[in-house]
Amino acid sequence: MDVSKYAALFLAESREHLASCNQHLLEWERDPAATEPVAGLFRAIHTIKGMAATMGYAAVAELAHRAENLLDVLRTGRIGVTPELIQLLFGAVDAIAYGIGRASDGESGPGEGDAALLAALDRAATSDAAANAVPAVADRPGPGRHVSVVIQPGAAMRGGRAMLALRRARGIGAVSDVAPAPSVFEREDFDGRFSFRIDTAAGDAAVLAALRSAGEVADVVFSESAPARVAPEALAARGRQVRIDLRRLDLMMKQVGELVVARNRLVDIAASRRDEALEPVSERIARLVSDLQAEIMQSRMSPVGEVFERFPRLVRDLARDLGKQVRFETEGDEIELDRAVLDEIGDPLLHLIRNALDHGLETPERREAGGKSAEGCIRVSAQRERNTVAIRVSDDGRGIDRAAILAKGKREGIVDASVEQLTDDLLLRVLARPGFSTAERVSGVSGRGVGVDVAATRVRALGGTLEVHTRRGEGTTFTVRVPLTLAIVRALLTGVGAERYAVPLAYVAETVNFDAKAVTALRDREALVVRDRVIPTVHLRQLVALGGEAPLRRPTVILEIGERRTALVVDALLGQQDIVVEPFEAPRDMPTCFGGATILADGTPALILDAAALV
Repeated sequence: MDVSKYAALFLAESREHLASCNQHLLEWERDPAATEPVAGLFRAIHTIKGMAATMGYAAVAELAHRAENLLDVLRTGRIGVTPELIQLLFGAVDAIAYGIGRASDGESGPGEGDAALLAALDRAATSDAAANAVPAVADRPGPGRHVSVVIQPGAAMRGGRAMLALRRARGIGAVSDVAPAPSVFEREDFDGRFSFRIDTAAGDAAVLAALRSAGEVADVVFSESAPARVAPEALAARGRQVRIDLRRLDLMMKQVGELVVARNRLVDIAASRRDEALEPVSERIARLVSDLQAEIMQSRMSPVGEVFERFPRLVRDLARDLGKQVRFETEGDEIELDRAVLDEIGDPLLHLIRNALDHGLETPERREAGGKSAEGCIRVSAQRERNTVAIRVSDDGRGIDRAAILAKGKREGIVDASVEQLTDDLLLRVLARPGFSTAERVSGVSGRGVGVDVAATRVRALGGTLEVHTRRGEGTTFTVRVPLTLAIVRALLTGVGAERYAVPLAYVAETVNFDAKAVTALRDREALVVRDRVIPTVHLRQLVALGGEAPLRRPTVILEIGERRTALVVDALLGQQDIVVEPFEAPRDMPTCFGGATILADGTPALILDAAALV
């Protein structure tokens, strides 16, 4: 059998299992007495071993097999878990990941250091096994029996209840022969029925109580033999998901973008001709294209948790290297972003997390001396805000010393000598200056002045913004705001002279008329008073260096990003339109406030304004 055609699928599934391995190891390290993490880790390693053996990747299969041997003696209690053993297993997972990458690139044979790792795993699995032996749960006297469970039909999360019930069962005995597989619990068509075998000295009443403690359990039946199972073919037929190459989705999105441009043109032509036969056809095509666009965009959406799950292991390893105690938390993992945005946002977040670990959090001794707990906290959260997503990286560390940054900025000529205090905006501009660093020395984690610079540059390239809020002694929060998608956006069309410009609607708070009576000054800049709030203005006519007289009546677009606002004064508002964003290399002398271009409904090009640059 030619297995090469399955290499991409093997790589994708292996990444999921490796992420699961790291997650289980982190849980096990936090609670060495827990049984669920070691069981989950064993299943993931066993699955990788089987897949690697099927693909003919002998080196990966051997690594997984030796790690599995060690996990087997750990889960049965023949040796006790220690921090050294968990660190060894972290190393084994890393070696398996490296081996999978090498095998996928066509490199066969063991990698460098595999022999030493295999020997260490063997020694750990056999050393002092007899001296540390403890009775395993499965060795307790008592009959094994099969249990069938039915979750209440009206339960909102049947799969979650089933997983919780299974976890409760594992708390009092060894669970095996789970049918259907736990992965089926996540499907929408899971009917809430499952069965398993449990070996425990506890009686039926104890098992029943444990299962019902999961909540919304309708029925539990005990039997000596396994119930009839659903055929694997039937389960496969009920599956509602398939894997698809992201390049196909990219191509589909590009084609939909062309359809959107053609739809806009068709609607414009139909409106101008007022043809009774053409208008209904135009409206129907417009609806179909809109529906298709929405479905394609939804198919590209993925939860930010796919990015967040990379960080716990990183934080754990860096904390060990820096001698710090860190608790890592995430929130809003289910918030979805376009795949293209998701692929690009990981690197900026990585730099911000590394900076928080190195610069933000103090050592345990300094934290305790300052009245804090020895363990610091880094929190990454995602929140939907209109048509954008805000991702925050927060720490409860020392905060940023504004006075020290201001002094260094003045010495290096970055900050004007007349500045007396750094606002959040000015602080970020200084921190994001290439080469500027607050570190006293360069380390393997940070200190070269590239972290915030890289994060700000990459976020701006996505059409997003970066903000910072800090309080001395309490901590720092960096906020990254990015659009939901980069391909097709809803825009407000504005006019200046004969030219038209598009403003992404995600950043438009409202529109007002420019009232000369409401003009005031804010830090030597023109500003507009809108409902008792002073908002600095930007005149698009001046920005594009357009001569001539401006019209007497000028609309103003209030742009809002986070807590910051800017009033964009234009000549006219021309309505809303879905536009396809096309990045471009700007000419040398072009203002930096343009983030792309698009083709409008009448076939003419228009520039897209970068709201972040204007604000």
